[in-house]
Amino acid sequence: MEAHHVAALHELLAATPWVDRAEELARALRHTRDPGGLLLMGTPEEEPWHLTAHLDDESRYAGLPQLSPTLVRWDPAPGAPAHLRVGLDRLAEVRQGETLFVVNSAAEAPVPLLERVDDARRTGATVLALDQGDRELTALAHDSITLDPATDPLSFESLQHLVSTAAGHPRAQRRPGLRDRLNRFLDVVSGPRIGE
Repeated sequence: MEAHHVAALHELLAATPWVDRAEELARALRHTRDPGGLLLMGTPEEEPWHLTAHLDDESRYAGLPQLSPTLVRWDPAPGAPAHLRVGLDRLAEVRQGETLFVVNSAAEAPVPLLERVDDARRTGATVLALDQGDRELTALAHDSITLDPATDPLSFESLQHLVSTAAGHPRAQRRPGLRDRLNRFLDVVSGPRIGE
């Protein structure tokens, strides 16, 4: 998806919670401490190649090396390049300060995936998830976005674009949240503070 398509998607979804949710998950992704500490994992049937490539691009454009993901694969080919040979054994080395970002386009994650996610969480990794209604995966994640393809106005691929773009381009002026709006309301109601 090209930049102008993502911008159009942002504009189209501005009145919905999707942009804010994507930005919240993107902030969590940016909390990864070190380069190589963002582990991106899919299911045995579907690896998140597309999202891996976009996050890698955003990492370079934004100068945020910690956003360049390490794709963790279920069955990497032995002769594959080093960056495509990272297997499940990498999850045994996960440590605090690293992030495991799980992308599951199926309704339910397979049990072996859930077991590995649970192990990573127990060793101190931050677990993030992007899924389509997987309650068990969502329960294991520290933060997640769940898309219901039957009722939600965007595709799973579009949601991945929103998240990756938000990760690389944090908004300088974030949209005011409830706390900001309440503070402004209280300022209006109570008048200026003493000394202002």
